[in-house]
Amino acid sequence: MGEKVVAGVFDLSDRQRYRDKLRQCLTGLVRLLEEERFDRPKNLMGLEIELNLAGPDGMPRMMNAQVLERIASRDFQTELAMFNLEVNIAPHRLGGRVFDRLAEELRTSLAYADRKANEVDAGIVMIGILPTLDRDDLVSSNLSAVDRYTLLNDQIVAARGEDFTLDIEGVERLVCTSRSIAPEAACTSVQLHLQVTPARFADVWNAAQAVAAAQIALGANSPFLFGRELWRESRPPLFQQSTDTRPPELQAQGVRPRTWFGERWITSAYELFEENLRYFPALLPICDDEDPLRVLDEGGTPKLAELVLHNGTVYRWNRPVYGIADGVPHLRVENRVLPAGPTVVDVVANAAFYYGVVRALAEDARPVWARLPFEDAAANFDNACRYGIEARLRWPRRGRYGGIAEVDAVDLVRDELLPLAEAGLDAWGVEPADRDLYLGVIEERCRRRANGATWQSATFHRALEQGLDRGAALAATTRRYGELMRLGEPVHTWPVGLPEPVLLG
Repeated sequence: MGEKVVAGVFDLSDRQRYRDKLRQCLTGLVRLLEEERFDRPKNLMGLEIELNLAGPDGMPRMMNAQVLERIASRDFQTELAMFNLEVNIAPHRLGGRVFDRLAEELRTSLAYADRKANEVDAGIVMIGILPTLDRDDLVSSNLSAVDRYTLLNDQIVAARGEDFTLDIEGVERLVCTSRSIAPEAACTSVQLHLQVTPARFADVWNAAQAVAAAQIALGANSPFLFGRELWRESRPPLFQQSTDTRPPELQAQGVRPRTWFGERWITSAYELFEENLRYFPALLPICDDEDPLRVLDEGGTPKLAELVLHNGTVYRWNRPVYGIADGVPHLRVENRVLPAGPTVVDVVANAAFYYGVVRALAEDARPVWARLPFEDAAANFDNACRYGIEARLRWPRRGRYGGIAEVDAVDLVRDELLPLAEAGLDAWGVEPADRDLYLGVIEERCRRRANGATWQSATFHRALEQGLDRGAALAATTRRYGELMRLGEPVHTWPVGLPEPVLLG
């Protein structure tokens, strides 16, 4: 959704024309695959982080336009709501000290953005869901003043035809309604990109789907929404419900939600793009002037603009991406599972774990997706979101007898996935010092059973014990989170609780 979109009104002919263009784009994609036009392996990874703006009081600040004006960098851009920003880090080649370089770039960029935000009495908070957000913050009038967001909101609201219902039951239960998609803006995430060849795409995507639950269990950082303690990682249910174009009747018929985990393992990238056309009506039927098949006939590289735009309105947790660099098309797997934060070290550790374990699983002679039913992978994802680092996951047994066992997420990571991640990073050519530093962060989280969600929850309850009311406890927790985030030590080392007794009155 990063492309510029001009707001407008669509009629029936627009949608029919768009559908026709989508089919042409899909045919063009098939030709590109058959003609082997895609880029050769380059071992390129990329990173995007969505951020929150909050004031010294821990409350959200609706001022991304003012902050972006001061930052004045193309690396930063708007996100859905006025309290959101996004930072994009240029692609890096996996290998050497890539993760240390990535960490240094992130520290520099975020510190600069934070200083600029301070000029307008705000600051950067890197967290899955800002705990102090209130229902009144997440309304259409607080959407960023960008045409594409207005248009997307209008089209999703029109497709649904009624208010959105949020109903999430976790530690506590939240039930409320919204007249817009604004609650989606509460979800701030990390997106990890990996450029792959068509031949490797399916194995990498399947591996990413299989390991998504472990990523969530390790990295959960979104336990609160609208003053309620919900799932350890509440972003996925919130995102699904706040973008759900299906009224209850279509849900009952089994119509697929636009935010979904998927329903099967794949054998090619084409299957995901084709599914997106087959299952999901267009939300933004905006047609480009390009004739993709004519461009191919003339030896050029088509933008496939309609396919790219439509793909951006289907919110898979592992999304296929078509792109062009220097006139050459390429494919990427975009991993959208992780919440933002808590610190740069934690974000980079999550990335190191992901890139390592996906490489190893994708190259395994006995692929996990041949032994793990897809339904179990989807159930694992839900369990990890609900219970975080305390989740139990189903996973294929090692050894000749096989079968599926249910294991603690931390045991699965320590006993099986961390050694795989280590081997995968070695295969990428990552320096052992980089590998050991960042995978060591993951190992310590497992040993202490601690992540951003456990810290937020424990600190909130400690604040309640000190006599604060819920709102004050959430604000104090958010302020303390921001302090520790800026100090930069990984979250498993954070002391639980507030630094000193809070004076009441």
